[in-house]
Amino acid sequence: MTTALAYGQGKLRVEFEGLDVEVIQPDHRPGIADERSALCEALDHPIGAEPLSRWMRPGQRICVTFTDLTRATPNERIIPVLLDYLERHGARKDAIVLLNQLGTHRPNTREELEVMLTPGVVRSYRVLNHDAESAEALTQVGVTDDGTPALINRHYVEADLRIVTGFIEPHLFAGFSGGPKNVMPGIAGLETVKSNHGYGHIADPNATFGKTHDNPVWAEMKRIALQAGKAFLLNVTLNNDRELTGVFAGDLLKSHEAGCDFVREAAMQRVAGPYDIVVTTNSGYPLDLNLYQTAKGIGAAARIVRQGGVIIVASECREGVPSDSAFERLLKGASGPADLLRKLDAAEKSLPDQWQAQIQANCQLAAQIQLYSSMSDEAVRSVHLEPCHDIAASVRKIAAGMKRPPRIAVLPYGPLTIPYLAPQG
Repeated sequence: MTTALAYGQGKLRVEFEGLDVEVIQPDHRPGIADERSALCEALDHPIGAEPLSRWMRPGQRICVTFTDLTRATPNERIIPVLLDYLERHGARKDAIVLLNQLGTHRPNTREELEVMLTPGVVRSYRVLNHDAESAEALTQVGVTDDGTPALINRHYVEADLRIVTGFIEPHLFAGFSGGPKNVMPGIAGLETVKSNHGYGHIADPNATFGKTHDNPVWAEMKRIALQAGKAFLLNVTLNNDRELTGVFAGDLLKSHEAGCDFVREAAMQRVAGPYDIVVTTNSGYPLDLNLYQTAKGIGAAARIVRQGGVIIVASECREGVPSDSAFERLLKGASGPADLLRKLDAAEKSLPDQWQAQIQANCQLAAQIQLYSSMSDEAVRSVHLEPCHDIAASVRKIAAGMKRPPRIAVLPYGPLTIPYLAPQG
């Protein structure tokens, strides 16, 4: 059988002829035929809140947040519709700030912003990259669980009308993206993010895909987002073709919860038992831009691989690890995954990007991990992974060394799927 894996901006076709392979992916949902009408309908008939038009007042300052380059949100189709709606109901262009939810990621260039938002939007509105390390850009709204100041972008906090946009997908330790996560860590200070993504929170078994109840990471994100001020949410859900399948607008928590239920129903895929080999992806571009993000696809596979099994992840990583990042320094500064986890556990305070390194290291203790990417073999090995040049050949080689036919699973869309093991007994 031939399976198409999401890879970069295309598909990677892998022939698994002669092998018994189980393909696991989200249930397909058709795209909405008229996206503009669906978006406007959601703004006029939101969940748990009054229509957005009734939130508006003359002369008010409006802050609209949007997801950055590493997210698949079709901002170029959502943001212009939202801005048109705001202007039709009296908002002035010069009263609107568009704030990029970078979290701790790199700033996006003007050219990238034009692709993300359309050139017309970038030309006509004030568009800002959030800066997690700028004291001038941040204001305190509370404290985290460990007493660290909870810092959020002041353009958002000081706005009279806050509108949070994004999309909802499974997330490896927050449960789901979107909603409060678009605020914290989306527009939060670095020290706040480091506290929330600290070693203890990430190590909690409830900090995992598809789970928000009793998840300490999510609970703190939610609390800080609410402390930052009342907001109107506009989140969407997508299918594998990046078409809108649902629009969830209104109350920050209620509309997001409805969206999570919608995603969970399609993404949760039950399997009978663990697999010897799991082939996964990072759902293609833009999430597979670098290895830092690839922990998500690896984490999805780790949920169903047997102890000592093999995970092969196809992730383009056109931006590398990325180089000279805190994530790269963490990985290269340890002799291996066990050493990395010891260092993180013993550290007096959290370090930037340690959460992705922690998750990757935990997965490596459970399984051997091979990476099919555009990175050099030297670069792959330097971060304690094994390079893979031919996925089908690697699977056949592993299978040939086993005394029984292996159980093999393929996750063509990686972390967009939440596979889980059926309860035993």
